[in-house]
Amino acid sequence: MARLGLLHLRSTDLPVRITPLLRRLYDWTIDLAAHRHALWALAIIAFVESSIFPIPPDVVMIPMILAARDRAWKIAAVCTVASVIGGLAGYGIGHYLFEEIGRPMLAFYHYDAKFAAFQETYNQWGAWAVFIAGVTPFPYKVITILSGTTGLDLPVFMVSSILARGLRFFIVAALLWKFGAPIRLFIEKRLSLLFIGFCVLLVGGFVAVKFVG
Repeated sequence: MARLGLLHLRSTDLPVRITPLLRRLYDWTIDLAAHRHALWALAIIAFVESSIFPIPPDVVMIPMILAARDRAWKIAAVCTVASVIGGLAGYGIGHYLFEEIGRPMLAFYHYDAKFAAFQETYNQWGAWAVFIAGVTPFPYKVITILSGTTGLDLPVFMVSSILARGLRFFIVAALLWKFGAPIRLFIEKRLSLLFIGFCVLLVGGFVAVKFVG
């Protein structure tokens, strides 16, 4: 099974600088897609990516679906469920273990300096933050930890996570199921931009309705 190659990923897809160690970690992660227990491996990667792991589960999910397009929906469902549960673990880290784990994680992703200012207004827009981070290349783990730290309403957090993660992974699965390998490069290089544009229009529309209405 051919690897994607880090060159196919934009810097926004991996929220930290690409180092030799990260390259090896990326290669190890994508090799899991060919493992006989690949579905379990995908679930584990999707779970830990929501709180601490830097590699997105897409790099395992995409080659898995291409290898078995008839299982696209099952693969996307496993990825979604594991990611949402992992997000809940990230919420727990932020709520119960912020100083021990949460703060070092924010520092690793260079968001520690912005935390104090962000914390003051986070809960007002928390649902949107969770949704946007769930579908765009923004580090979802940063938002799950912040949500727990600021005490974002848990049902709001869960609903936003389910909608965002489901939208992202099932759209990728649908494209791969319909078009196969030819759509792969588009997904890797362009789909995140479309998700960002969608979120900008969606949030902008709600803000306009709120203030104009």
